[in-house]
Amino acid sequence: MSSVPFISTPEALRQLAAKPHTPCQCSLQHCAGWESVSEAVWPAQQMTHVATLRDPDVYEPTFEEQHSNGTRYESADAPVALKFFPYNRCDVHACSQCQQHALRYTEFGGYYVDPRARRLNVELITD
Repeated sequence: MSSVPFISTPEALRQLAAKPHTPCQCSLQHCAGWESVSEAVWPAQQMTHVATLRDPDVYEPTFEEQHSNGTRYESADAPVALKFFPYNRCDVHACSQCQQHALRYTEFGGYYVDPRARRLNVELITD
């Protein structure tokens, strides 16, 4: 059982993401879309795990994506849709220096593990 809250609605995620934040020079500045962020680059010492988007009642979340405006997985303007991949497998972290929120999940392929991160943009959160 996770000790962080489960965020189940776009409204709750918007409320979290709307908190003020300031400019920061952390390694997540390049993560407008989903980017590979290895453990060596992830600024663990300044990141706090604040919530999860993983539904504890769903054993195997969908891999279906939502791109109603023709975006792609890696697009910086792709919608943040909680019930769709990869958001349904994400945790939410906050930077202690700037209070910016970032989404993080691990991509698993045949023989690789690829931690990914994306800064949370409140304007892209959809229903």
